[in-house]
Amino acid sequence: MMEARLDKWLWAARIFKTRSIAIDACKNGRVMMNGVKLKPSRMIKEGDEIQVRKPPVTYTFRVLQAIQNRVGAKLVPEVLENITTPDQYELLEMNRISGFVNRARGTGRPTKKERRDLDEFVQPAFFGDFDFDFEDDEDEE
Repeated sequence: MMEARLDKWLWAARIFKTRSIAIDACKNGRVMMNGVKLKPSRMIKEGDEIQVRKPPVTYTFRVLQAIQNRVGAKLVPEVLENITTPDQYELLEMNRISGFVNRARGTGRPTKKERRDLDEFVQPAFFGDFDFDFEDDEDEE
């Protein structure tokens, strides 16, 4: 049975763009197996289930092949099986919809477009520039 280093497999299976990003994810505790944080040098084998946390979603993958060399994008389904639960994808969609409301700490001020979107969200269009004259209603009685 083939074995591969975790950091190399994460890079080879195209879960992370570079191997150094995969190593950082492991060191920061974002890669787990059965709730246990894994080191980059951990040897993995076929059948292992690995959880990768990329906020706000925790992806779950089953290792089909323990490879150490990067493969083309079309061959990724032969290397891993994505068994992420649908509720995680719902969480991703909800975050995408309301992304400009909950800004991450340290991302700076909103851009002009984000500010317009925020203002539009807070002030619905149907309350626009209407001048309500409540005094006329009282005079008619």
